[in-house]
Amino acid sequence: MPIRRHDSPLLPTVLPRTGAHHLAPQIGDRAAGTARRRAAIAVTLGLALSGCNSDQGDTPLSDSPSAGSTAPASQNGNGADEDSRPDAESEVVTQNLEAPWSVAFYEETALVSERDSARILEIDSQRPADAREVATVAGVSASGEGGLLGLSVRGDSLYAYFTAESDNRIQRFPITRGSDGIELGSPETIVSGIAKAGFHNGGRLAFGPDGMLYATVGDAGDQSAAQDRESLSGSILRMKPDGSVPEDNPFDDSLVYSYGHRNPQGLAFDEDGTMYASEFGQDTWDELNIIKAGGNYGWPEVEGISEDGADDDDFIDPVQQWSPDQASPSGIAISQDTILIANLRGQLLRTVPLADVAKAESSYAGEFGRLRDVVTTPSGEVWILTNNTDGRGDPADGDDRILRIPSDLSAGSR
Repeated sequence: MPIRRHDSPLLPTVLPRTGAHHLAPQIGDRAAGTARRRAAIAVTLGLALSGCNSDQGDTPLSDSPSAGSTAPASQNGNGADEDSRPDAESEVVTQNLEAPWSVAFYEETALVSERDSARILEIDSQRPADAREVATVAGVSASGEGGLLGLSVRGDSLYAYFTAESDNRIQRFPITRGSDGIELGSPETIVSGIAKAGFHNGGRLAFGPDGMLYATVGDAGDQSAAQDRESLSGSILRMKPDGSVPEDNPFDDSLVYSYGHRNPQGLAFDEDGTMYASEFGQDTWDELNIIKAGGNYGWPEVEGISEDGADDDDFIDPVQQWSPDQASPSGIAISQDTILIANLRGQLLRTVPLADVAKAESSYAGEFGRLRDVVTTPSGEVWILTNNTDGRGDPADGDDRILRIPSDLSAGSR
């Protein structure tokens, strides 16, 4: 993995993307039905956004791709060609979700978090599935990008990351299967005191192959905190299932596993245990990183691949970088030796082969709107989670949805 000093040259910039793929038969009405609305509001949105900076990596896209057009090959921030795959068919798993954020599984049952309502929903096996409310998480204070965020399951415990009145925190719930479905017991707070804000809250949870729980934490608007190892902000945390510090963490008595992050969003592990993380940049580069214990990923001294402006420290560079208007990478997963990346502003699914993490292809550009999460199910299916009802998207009938797509997207496989 390349580590460049701050005076290393910046690689070529992203070329603009100018269109969308053809629409998949079952969901194509979404893009066709919303394209006219997007065209009608594009000028208004463009004028409104021209007066705003892109400090939030997850801001509205003012020039959404038009339905039915074809996206040509482009380049990522590494200067490598980025091709567009033919779109494969998709199937609606469930619909009519409200600002959903994360999907996790208890045995074969899917659980979904809703950011603003603080509900945890159970998805049954029908298609389209009914969503049953399991619980509303007490103490959630939803505002801006904060609310009920990531979920993860380990054994008979459900873990939830959420924004409370005074902080971000992680709770653990006993989980059982009752006569009416999934049931949650009384929660235990295992980590608290994580700085909160209206934006940059991080929030993704994932268990690694080492049995440890990892959590992404944003800088909560305090950029300098990302370089402060005494702060939890701007970091990826590693903890035991009870929230305590593992003895082999890189910094003594600290949950911090890596730091120098702005707003990391997605976590995934390959078969060798290598951890990958997606990250919102500010207004220059979004990132895909390989995470190393104790690694400093540069923010706010560096955004994307290091160039200048830092002191004498070395930073770990991303393996890929993209312009935020083409990306805003959120949840990630690994399937068929490929990293799958859900993109919000980019409104597409990006795929990166593990064999060459400098390459990428894209699918479903503009077809489903904003994509918040992508997960692999216990049976090996791949699901993507849309995010058009959170106030930044253009919801169509049925939004938000979970969609099943092929686990192998090569050659538009169906």
